[in-house]
Amino acid sequence: MSKVLYRLLGGICCVLFVHALAFFMLHQTRGGPFDQNQSLDPITKAALEKSYNLDQPLINQYLNAVGGLFKGEFGPSLQFRGIEVKQLLAEALPISLTLGFGALFIAILISFLASWASLSKINSNSKKVFSSIATILLATPNFVIAGLLIVILSFSLGWFPVAGDDSPLSFLLPCLALALPLSAQIYTLVADNAQIALQSTTYRSALARGLSKTRIFNQYVLRPSVTPVLAYLGPATAALLTGSLVIEQIFALPGLGTFFVQAALARDYTLALGVTVCYTTLLAICTFIADILLLVVDPRTRKET
Repeated sequence: MSKVLYRLLGGICCVLFVHALAFFMLHQTRGGPFDQNQSLDPITKAALEKSYNLDQPLINQYLNAVGGLFKGEFGPSLQFRGIEVKQLLAEALPISLTLGFGALFIAILISFLASWASLSKINSNSKKVFSSIATILLATPNFVIAGLLIVILSFSLGWFPVAGDDSPLSFLLPCLALALPLSAQIYTLVADNAQIALQSTTYRSALARGLSKTRIFNQYVLRPSVTPVLAYLGPATAALLTGSLVIEQIFALPGLGTFFVQAALARDYTLALGVTVCYTTLLAICTFIADILLLVVDPRTRKET
């Protein structure tokens, strides 16, 4: 229980730290949200800054932002006038969650099927084939994979739409672009740990006892190989959400990544801060869930250090 509380407290502290860091970094950048509008006279600009409390001292603005954070309020967007940041986040979050967790599901499915196929046939060349494919995928950026998927599956074959979120099929290509490199990483992790398990005394003892091959494979090879994957799920989710910034732009998906880019270009402090905190909170939650699953699956992690 103490480890669970420790991880929960660590996640909350991480969100608060990132919120503070992002706030001061955003306000230290050159220019302001109204500097690009050349038609504004100084009096109108000053009135706009006052209406958004940008005329207050920076520490007062930060304290107001922290107070709003605990209420789930980030204030109005400086770019989209009259619209609250939480409203924009509520519209974009389901799209990013669908993309991220869809890619995570596909990556886990592909990697475990490939791991099972290669490990269950140890004497065949399937492991070399899968390892070569995994190496290529790991060396290829997801935006390059996205371009290849668009050219082959959309332009050449016409199976999937190129961009947009009009149908469920619109999410398959961006999910694949995010999932393929991750599936290669998970497969490599499982394969490496499986080789260690195959040389362990536990595995050899199971063979000597004459247990069935299926039970030996599932209990003494696959299970210890899967446990490290749970510890990797937190950082894996972080990689998916970070990579989705580019993928959402390529496939014109109106998710959090789109608003983050727009907020950065327009110096929309409140929207950029809201998206950053939203990403950080999602990562903290996913890491916390992965830690809890690891505590359940691997009893060794429950021991107090």
